[in-house]
Amino acid sequence: MAATPNEARRAARLRRIAYEAWDRLRNLTTASPARFAVLVFVTLIALFTVLFSLPAASATGERIPFADALFTAVSTICVTGLSTLNMYSDFSPLGRVITYIGVNVGALGVLTLASILGLVISKRLGLRAKLIAAGDSNPLRVHGGPVNEGQTVRLGEVGQLLRTVALSTLVIEAGLTVLIYPSLVIGGINPFVALWEAPYYAAMAFTNTGFVPNPDGLTPFAQDYFLLSVLMAGVFLGSIGFPVIFTLWRHYWRFRLWSLHAKLTIITTVILFFAGAGVILLLEYDNPLTFGSMDAWDTTFQAFFLSAMTRSGGFSVINIGDLNGATLIVGSMLMFVGGGSASTAGGIKVTTLAVLALAVFSEAKGRPSVQAFGRRIPSDVQRVALSVVAWGATIVALSTVTISRITDAPIEHVLFDVVSAFATVGLSTGLTAELPEAAKYVMAATMFMGRIGTVTLAAAVAASSRSQLYALPVERPIVG
Repeated sequence: MAATPNEARRAARLRRIAYEAWDRLRNLTTASPARFAVLVFVTLIALFTVLFSLPAASATGERIPFADALFTAVSTICVTGLSTLNMYSDFSPLGRVITYIGVNVGALGVLTLASILGLVISKRLGLRAKLIAAGDSNPLRVHGGPVNEGQTVRLGEVGQLLRTVALSTLVIEAGLTVLIYPSLVIGGINPFVALWEAPYYAAMAFTNTGFVPNPDGLTPFAQDYFLLSVLMAGVFLGSIGFPVIFTLWRHYWRFRLWSLHAKLTIITTVILFFAGAGVILLLEYDNPLTFGSMDAWDTTFQAFFLSAMTRSGGFSVINIGDLNGATLIVGSMLMFVGGGSASTAGGIKVTTLAVLALAVFSEAKGRPSVQAFGRRIPSDVQRVALSVVAWGATIVALSTVTISRITDAPIEHVLFDVVSAFATVGLSTGLTAELPEAAKYVMAATMFMGRIGTVTLAAAVAASSRSQLYALPVERPIVG
């Protein structure tokens, strides 16, 4: 039966509306890589929320409450490691497999993963794919204006970078698995069970997540310094960032040929690692609940282990809630800094701290520009660094005040868990597991904003960059 003219017009109108809606959605997601990142992260979180809500993902066969499923999905995709549930007793083997897949997807970075898939399908990268991937490896690309390609990875090298991302992830996790497996078996884990737990630990170390596959976590391995050292190495490799791994792969230990980004990342990471361990050791050596009952060697090693884990690792062999209040504050500061850019770590990133420190040092010396290793750091990089710190501090402050008001918990415990969520670390004083439903949503939002990055979030919200063809008169307000 032929359609009437009215029906034909109605069908044409519906098609036009559908096309217009599709064009709006496509423009929203493709006009800016940052917006695309936010959309895909939201989509993945929604997908994994559904997966965690499946009765088969629960150890009891019953659906997990929505707030807990959403929180777990956000923590998994954002490679955080915080949980409102017991990841061993509350989830079935299927639930733990979903977690394993989710953290690897989140760790690669959605933008990089999308570019890798495009590379595999088309055998080559188009200009848009290269721009998207470069935006993931260089956060400055979310801003308008000229960007020096040599700061991280040149556009023509993006294909090599993506191969490095995929290859390094597979090789590093496989290597960590081989090293971890004997320690698990020696520690009393069934050899067949260890075949699953070893790659699980390897993935959680390299992705800087911190979930554990057994009921007691790392507590049975508190004296296994080899296993703990392997986990620290995995966390370090995951936290320095793929651009740094790319640089090390190309130039090995020829420090002179490293990019400025790689130099600042490695140096700042090492300094914070040793400084953090020293301060933790000084504050906790006489605490009977943590390091006070250990000998000198155990105390020193555990201080270094905790320093590494507060950078973004999330593993712990002690009860974080037993730390002194001062140590919790120091741990919050280390977590807030986080790891390297374009890495599996969170926080404001070590290069942000390095740039601000160099700016302060240059100002104290009266230098007209910020310099490091024979290179000048432009003012727009300094503004980005300052913006990241300001936005990060604002998010942490708002979340801390909100959750503190909801729970009435000690402020140092709230601050520690909030910073852990923002920096996607995964350490907890025990507060997260006891959060009421409203606070779970606040903490999940904090994890989301911390993972996608404050600069990326700001760029995604902004409609477009504006160019100004004139300069306003200069007037200097009093500062300080």
